[in-house]
Amino acid sequence: MTVIAETMLREPPLAAREDYRALERAYGARNYMPFDVVLTRGLGVWVWDVDGRRYLDCLSAYSAVNQGHCHPGILAVLTEQASRLAITSRAFMNDQLPLFYQELCAATRSHKVLPMNSGAEAVESAIKVVRKWGYEMKGVPKDRAEIIVCANNFHGRTLTIVGFSTDPTARDGFGPFTPGFRVVPFGDAAALEAAITRHTVAFLVEPIQGEAGVILPPRGYFKSVREICARHHVILILDEVQTGLGRTGRLLAEEHEGIEADLTLIGKALSGGFYPVSAVLSNDEVLGVLKPGEHGSTFGGNPLACAIARAALKVLLEEGMIENAAAMGARFLDGLRRIDSPAVKEARGRGLMMAVELHPEAGGARRYCEALRRRGVLCKDTHDHTIRISPPLVITRAEVDWALEQFNAALTSPAAA
Repeated sequence: MTVIAETMLREPPLAAREDYRALERAYGARNYMPFDVVLTRGLGVWVWDVDGRRYLDCLSAYSAVNQGHCHPGILAVLTEQASRLAITSRAFMNDQLPLFYQELCAATRSHKVLPMNSGAEAVESAIKVVRKWGYEMKGVPKDRAEIIVCANNFHGRTLTIVGFSTDPTARDGFGPFTPGFRVVPFGDAAALEAAITRHTVAFLVEPIQGEAGVILPPRGYFKSVREICARHHVILILDEVQTGLGRTGRLLAEEHEGIEADLTLIGKALSGGFYPVSAVLSNDEVLGVLKPGEHGSTFGGNPLACAIARAALKVLLEEGMIENAAAMGARFLDGLRRIDSPAVKEARGRGLMMAVELHPEAGGARRYCEALRRRGVLCKDTHDHTIRISPPLVITRAEVDWALEQFNAALTSPAAA
């Protein structure tokens, strides 16, 4: 170990959260506005700050820790694999990637997997693949491929992705943008069909719009979408980076309407929060258009990532987390809907992906999130008036009931809370 590394390990912790806050303000880019809490440890549904205070995590790192913080089974695999072999690059094969492919395909009924790192990379990969598919398989004229997306979408932060966002905060100041995208209202199957042309290669959509405020489509929407895409020879891409891997009470959210996408994107909880891992799931026809040298990633499919993802998928399936998400989600949502507060407009969700939307005159969701923080619950506001609620899937009945007590207090009297 180097002298510098030894010194860093011996460095005592900073005295208070104010010190950490000052360092972050001094040296970090200001692209986030975090709450005034400095977390240092986590286990299951709980996290602790540097002052030793415990909080119930109701954000789960945007669903990256569905399996709970520091799951011991995943941690053990990470430690063992990291001590053996971390990365080789895809210039060589490794003994974890084939098993990752096999197990992920078996769990999701997929035929082919393209491994990547982040959710945004999975989305970008899907865009590349369906464009190439459109030119080679559908006969779309060169450079004329179109992809239909939904208003209020969130698929990541890369330049191409923010180019088809309808959120001014995501777009303004970052143009010019990549062409080839058309926007339709979410939940409107007729609008989708009307937007399809002979150049349309794909429809990219979230099963539930998470960042928009946990917006659910009308019942039957995705059955109609599936039929429309099949009839027009359009690839249906479901972005399940947040909704997938148990979050909605099913392994994939598409299962709620009994459909199968042509191309599914997963990430976040694919590693249980330990490591960036994402994947594009599809079949031979779609992913088969990629040839050696046309797409890749230095870290995508590395043995450490694959070993962690295999463990994360295993505990998700074998420890009843998906079933627990369905049961505890129903209990949590029912409790939220019973809260009698003039501030609350609606509580909605599916599984453990929930939101409380407030009336505009309630004063904004962030003040209620601050009230919840003071009561030991960490949530995130979105679009000014909505509180997102997504605890790890290992939450217990007692923990749900305790959380509901805090929500009731905060939503009925945020200043007192």
